[in-house]
Amino acid sequence: MTSKGQGQVSSSTISSGVPPELPGAPTNLGISNIGPRSVTLQFRPGYDGKTSISRWLVEAQVGQIGENEEWELIHQLANDPDARSMEVPNLHPYMYYSFRLRQVNIVGTSPPSVPSRRMQTLQAPPDVAPANVTLRTASETSLWLRWMPLPELEYNGNPESVGYRLRYTRADGRGRTVAHVIHDRVEREYTIEDLEEWTEYRVQVQAFNAIGAGPWSHVVLGRTRESVPSSGPTNLSALATTSSSMLIRWNEIPEADRNGLILGYKVVYKEKDSDARAQFWPVEGNASHSAQLAGLGKYVLYEIRVLAFTRIGDGAPSTPPILERTLDDVPGPPVGILFPEVRTTSVRLIWQPPAAPNGIILAYQITHRLNTTSANAATVEVLNPSARQYTATGLQPESTYLFRITAQTRKGWGEAAEALVVTTEKRDRPQPPSKPMVQQEDVKARSVLLCWEPGSDGLSPVRYYTVQSRELPAGEWTLNSASVSHNATSFVVDRLKPFTSYKFRVKATNDIGDSEYSQESESLTTLQAAPEEAPTILSVTPHTTTSVLIHWQPPTEDKINGILLGFRIRYRELVYDGLRGFTTRSLSSPGAKWAELTRYAVRNLSGAGLTHHELDNLSKHRRYEIRMSVYNAAGEGPSSTPQEVFVGEAVPTAPPQNVAIQTTTATQLDITWEPPPLEAQNGDIQGYKIYFWEAQRQNSTERVKTLFLPENGAKLKNLTGYTSYLITVSAFNAAGDGPRSAPVRGRTQQAAPSAPSTIRFSELTTTSVNVSWEPPLLPNGILEGYRLVYEPCMPVDGVSKIVTVDVKGSSPLWMKVKDLAEGVTYRFRIRAKTFAYGPEIEANITTGPGEGAPGPPGEPFISRYGSAITIHWANGDPGKGPITRYVIEARPSDEGLWDILIKDIPREVTSYTFSMDILKQGVSYDFRVIAVNDYGYGTPSAPSPSVSAQKANPFYEEWWFLVVIALVGLIFILLLVFVLIIHGQSKKYAKKSDSGNNSKANALSHGEMVSLDESSFPALELNNRRLSVKNSFCRKNGIYTRASVSLPRSPPRPSPGSLHYSDEDVTKYNDLIPAESSSLTEKPSEISDSQGSDSEYEVDQNHQKAHSFVNHYISDPTYYNSWRRQQKGISRAQGYSYTESDSGDPDHCPLFNSTSTQQGSLFRPKVSRTPTPQTPVNPPSQQSTLYRPPSSLAPGSRAPIAGFSSFV
Repeated sequence: MTSKGQGQVSSSTISSGVPPELPGAPTNLGISNIGPRSVTLQFRPGYDGKTSISRWLVEAQVGQIGENEEWELIHQLANDPDARSMEVPNLHPYMYYSFRLRQVNIVGTSPPSVPSRRMQTLQAPPDVAPANVTLRTASETSLWLRWMPLPELEYNGNPESVGYRLRYTRADGRGRTVAHVIHDRVEREYTIEDLEEWTEYRVQVQAFNAIGAGPWSHVVLGRTRESVPSSGPTNLSALATTSSSMLIRWNEIPEADRNGLILGYKVVYKEKDSDARAQFWPVEGNASHSAQLAGLGKYVLYEIRVLAFTRIGDGAPSTPPILERTLDDVPGPPVGILFPEVRTTSVRLIWQPPAAPNGIILAYQITHRLNTTSANAATVEVLNPSARQYTATGLQPESTYLFRITAQTRKGWGEAAEALVVTTEKRDRPQPPSKPMVQQEDVKARSVLLCWEPGSDGLSPVRYYTVQSRELPAGEWTLNSASVSHNATSFVVDRLKPFTSYKFRVKATNDIGDSEYSQESESLTTLQAAPEEAPTILSVTPHTTTSVLIHWQPPTEDKINGILLGFRIRYRELVYDGLRGFTTRSLSSPGAKWAELTRYAVRNLSGAGLTHHELDNLSKHRRYEIRMSVYNAAGEGPSSTPQEVFVGEAVPTAPPQNVAIQTTTATQLDITWEPPPLEAQNGDIQGYKIYFWEAQRQNSTERVKTLFLPENGAKLKNLTGYTSYLITVSAFNAAGDGPRSAPVRGRTQQAAPSAPSTIRFSELTTTSVNVSWEPPLLPNGILEGYRLVYEPCMPVDGVSKIVTVDVKGSSPLWMKVKDLAEGVTYRFRIRAKTFAYGPEIEANITTGPGEGAPGPPGEPFISRYGSAITIHWANGDPGKGPITRYVIEARPSDEGLWDILIKDIPREVTSYTFSMDILKQGVSYDFRVIAVNDYGYGTPSAPSPSVSAQKANPFYEEWWFLVVIALVGLIFILLLVFVLIIHGQSKKYAKKSDSGNNSKANALSHGEMVSLDESSFPALELNNRRLSVKNSFCRKNGIYTRASVSLPRSPPRPSPGSLHYSDEDVTKYNDLIPAESSSLTEKPSEISDSQGSDSEYEVDQNHQKAHSFVNHYISDPTYYNSWRRQQKGISRAQGYSYTESDSGDPDHCPLFNSTSTQQGSLFRPKVSRTPTPQTPVNPPSQQSTLYRPPSSLAPGSRAPIAGFSSFV
């Protein structure tokens, strides 16, 4: 209660004697009356805790699921304990909410109720207008409008429907209001085009959504840039005052067409129908509207226009042009005087009217006289104005006459033209002038003074000279002047280019013709001149808050007129007076030039290669005008068109720093960064732009997310799973966007893939189909495989079988399904898998045969030819189209699943042969034939009888053939061994004379050995064999044979170790038979189990007595005693000498004589011990026989050792 009265009553009921308790949670929470900013909650109160409820608390989760899991208090209702519903106000439009309710009593607050369903409020128009609206001059006809877009929270509706509407009109109220709609909710600038020059506008912006528009922003003012006048002065007039001057007058330009401050006028004039360039007569300032033109041509009709100019440049000239002619005057001299016919007593003269008639020609006067007489003796003739020739007669031969021609206007007789002529018939063309010369002081930038000496005139005076010039290094000769006076010896050649090299030449012309051209002058270079073109300013952009960056393009080289030394920048601040004009200062002199109205600051840049420059130390929040020019040694060129720029707002000059990416989910990446360095921000950072695109598809996938708050992080959502993204970030302020950061790569996590692209069916028969598919467009990870599920759409025989097949890996992308039923529609479903299966794609197919497909061919029958099978069949019904091919199917007899075996059999054939190699061996198969036409696979034929795929082995693989071959081979080997044994044992000894009767030993000569060797006896070589056998000999029928018995560690004869040789015998043996010694190579540590083949030979019949090896030894008691075996452990006698021998050592290969080249060798590999028998021979007086089997004398083999040949 106050002095004004009692306030609202707040009460609470407490039951005395009963202690209150904490209340229970409300239940049955419901939502109704959903509006843009409020909803109504219905509920059932919970347990009141034995006291009344004093307050109801409403809590909410705001945003979509997963965005904000925190509960916040948004409303409370007090002093209504019996409430069963309440309105929750102050909600945000188009926002998701989930509510829960608590009740409060004197004890405390109850637990929360069960949360309500998540709901969304309705849409509403935006509540606020775009902020930070600014307007800047863009060009003469456009303004640049910028604003801060609405935050997402202020959309109050579907983001896709949010946009902006702007309206603008002239500030002076004239004209209509124009509106423009922008549908991009993140757009923050717009250029207003098609405005009037130098005009101030009012602009506003508002936001809208699908429900309606929000409030308008505050009004911003902007003026378009000053331009050139769009029309010329009006009421133009001209009055000729003299023969060379006239007075021009005009009125002001209409205000709407001025487009800026008029700084002066220019009178543009030129001769009518002339190709010459127009001339300008400037009039500075806007106060005077007249001009007195002087120095005009006499009696010339001029075309005259006037234009106004501003600081930007010249405006449009007045239209239409006016025509005015100057007053007439006395004419100039006639031109083109020639004497085409000259006789000794007469000449004919022709001429052309004066180049400057200066009026209407009324008559011509011709005077001629001898060149040596006075003017008083001249003959005068007046001709009418149309006359162009005159013939003078009665002249003296071989004399020089002077002719003068004068034209007349109403102002009087004009200047006379003179010409000399010689009355002779010996005239000729003139000689060329001398080589032209130019003094250095006569060389200018655009002209030179050319001097020459005339040549002989050929008795016909020179009428004129022609001058030509050529630009070096590769220019063509061009005519500079064809009317140089006949008495001139010098001429100023003009219209040359500055700083260019030239050559010149001259020729003379008389009545007969032209002379040859003179010699070319020395090359010379004209002087430099000031550049005649300004650089082109490409852009002027704010770089910092006190500097701008200027980019330009220099003039072309031929417009620089010399060596470019540098650039000159002129800039000044544009000061507006109430946005309606420039502030000007009073002038003490009315005739001051317009350039004095403003003051430029100048900055010189040395360097011909510069293309940009940062102009710094400017004032903030000021508009500047910038011009540029170039200069060389001769001076400065014209200034460029001025460019305007607003200084004080500049885009950030550095990108955000330390951009980092964190993978969150398969569809989200979290981006963090740090703002640009403070010195590079150039103002307050208003937000950031995040550019992101798939690493492999930038052009088609690049997107931009704009943050309109200076935050340092963002979440990129709705991305593609398991995809690499490149992300860059740029900051922006009121002036615009800064540079982007370097791209940073990040990859989203794997996700379930999308559905396979397509399903295709091919090779559809009555029981099988080939199913193929394309991989998912969005694999979202590494594909681990596919799952194919197929089932009949309707049960088959009461059974609906569902088949699931898992295909591992990302390929192959097809599968052959064979267990289908004829004429049944099947549903196929395929889905891909990464770490989880994605959605499936589905398609149906009905097994054949289809309508119009061929009927069944005749039942096939099989014929076999070795390992080939031939299937024969008969043609069936072709269906609705001709048969295009046949297909053979096969199935193992025990499985029952048909599969295509042979494709694309030509339609003309009714049989087909194939190898059983394509079948599984040992398995029986059934075959059937299917015809194919354009309607598909037809009905298959009846199955053929079962055929086993067992190959019939060829005869050469049969067991009986192998046994026969083995027996034949064994018999052949036995026969070969028998033949070798027979021939090996047939060893013949040459007959020698009895050793008791003959004192001379007759040894077998080399020739005899060769004859034995050549008698077709096989030679037995024992190379690389171990001979460790003991031989015993016997004689049978006059033939010596050898029986071999293998003994441990014994030589192939009675052990030589048991023989005893005396030193004398050894000496005798070595002395008598030096060439018969050889080495028998044997490895003592090894014993061979093999036995040598023995051969038997017949004894030579030429010998008187056969003598065996045994008899050879028995005949001597010394040898006989040596056959006794030594006792075990006793070393052998020195009958053997052991030497280290190698088969390739020539020292161990003795020859029979010095001329023999065929030598035998009995050797062991590597180094071995070689027993060499030291056997004495009979004295020379004793007849001795030494037997050598022919086998040991084969070509290329050594002769056997003397005394041991029978063992070999």
